[in-house]
Formats: sequence, C-alpha cells, structure tokens
Amino acid sequence: MTEIEKLEAGLKYNFFDEEVAARKEHAAVLCEKFNSISAGNFEEQEKTIKELFGSTGAHVYVQAKFNCDCGKNIHVGEDFVSNYNVTILDIAPVHIGDYVMIGPNTMITTVGHPLSPKGRRQHLGKCKPVNIGNDVWIGGNVVILPGVNIGNNVVVGAGAVVTHDVPDNCVVAGVPAKKIKDLENDL
Repeated sequence: MTEIEKLEAGLKYNFFDEEVAARKEHAAVLCEKFNSISAGNFEEQEKTIKELFGSTGAHVYVQAKFNCDCGKNIHVGEDFVSNYNVTILDIAPVHIGDYVMIGPNTMITTVGHPLSPKGRRQHLGKCKPVNIGNDVWIGGNVVILPGVNIGNNVVVGAGAVVTHDVPDNCVVAGVPAKKIKDLENDL
C-alpha cells in the first residue's frame, strides 16, 4: 500500500511521504491566502474557505487565523462559525453539523502519533475521523482528540479536552471533559 492508502485506511502511515506532504502543502497555501485577506472582505474570505473545505452550507463564517492539514476533509453545515485562531488537523474527515460555533484558539485533531520513540522516529501517524452534531457550541481553547463523536445540542466548556464521545443534549467541561449538566432541546 502507498502511504496515502494507509492513511485513508486508518493505518499507520509516514507523514513525510511526498503525497501526504503535498496535501498539507496545498492546504497551507490556501490557509495562507485566506489569512492574508482583509477582515473587511467577507466575500473573498468565504470564497476561499469554500475552496479550501470539502463541503459547506450556504453561509460560512471563519475568522483568521485559520489553519488545517488538508482542507478537503473538512465538511461543515449551515451557519458554521469559527472564531480566531482555530486549527483543524483534518488528516481524516471532520464532519461538523449545522449551526455550530467554535470559540477562539480551539484545535480539532484527527491525527496522533505512536507512544514508542521508535515509531515517532519513523515519522508515523495514525488518524481517526471526528464528528460534531448540530447546534453545538465549542468554547475557547478547547481540544478535541481523534475519533471523538459529539452529539447534537452540546456545549463544550472553555478549556476542555474532549477525549471520548459526548452524547446529545448536555454540557461537558474539564480535562478530560466530563458531562456536567443535561440540556433541554427547545427546537
């Protein structure tokens, strides 16, 4: 298997492989373009984000600085909003539902590395997709780890590190994030 095939199959892959690196370079160029657009030029910002992402709803609002690994693995729904300094390491797919807000300095990552020094010296990565439901508010400085699924109508408290799946209709917070409260779904 090629390193890209390994990556896409969820197996360990070499992140210095030329094809893998080319995906990151393409995304880095588009992120640099997006981040250089004037904050007052919303139309150009939205056009560039829609070029970068795999799919979007009609309305997408992303503040600079935004960074990602691939771009085409990011799929967001209607009225997606991300604040300043959001990073999505989308080696694997990241699916984000409708009416999701992401606070500043948040990182969503689909990639991890071996615990063994030998594996890290071999430049190995392994990825798992992340899924986020509808009507989710992710506070500032949150980290969402590979393989996490977040349900609908969820609030993730500022500074949380989400290491496990989160059910619908609740607030989670802390390190690691734990459910602290149920939420009413008033829709």
